[in-house]
Amino acid sequence: MTTKYGPVIYKTYLKTEYSDENIEFWLACETYKKIESRRKRISVAKRIFKNYIQPQAPKEINIDSPAREAIIRNIQEPTQSCFDEAQRIVYMHMERDSYPRFLGSEIYQKLKHRPSD
Repeated sequence: MTTKYGPVIYKTYLKTEYSDENIEFWLACETYKKIESRRKRISVAKRIFKNYIQPQAPKEINIDSPAREAIIRNIQEPTQSCFDEAQRIVYMHMERDSYPRFLGSEIYQKLKHRPSD
């Protein structure tokens, strides 16, 4: 996640697991937190909600009911931190589940053993 291509490579791997919505949501939240304009923040928050949070969203993430309900309560006047708990949950899912599998994957192993330029 800390290198230029890390998120892209990890997202490619997550697509093979059909769980790329996690990294997409996490990255969307990182971008969202940097929004200064109240008007733009509301617009982007609603888009994130529609795509990842609402029940039956096209890229619905796996978060618990309290986190989802807190976002639903706060979505009309979203703060820069309104997705923090959901983002933390998604990060934990990736850290505990998909990231260890990624480290053992053929994609990662090929990159790891590739000679540096």
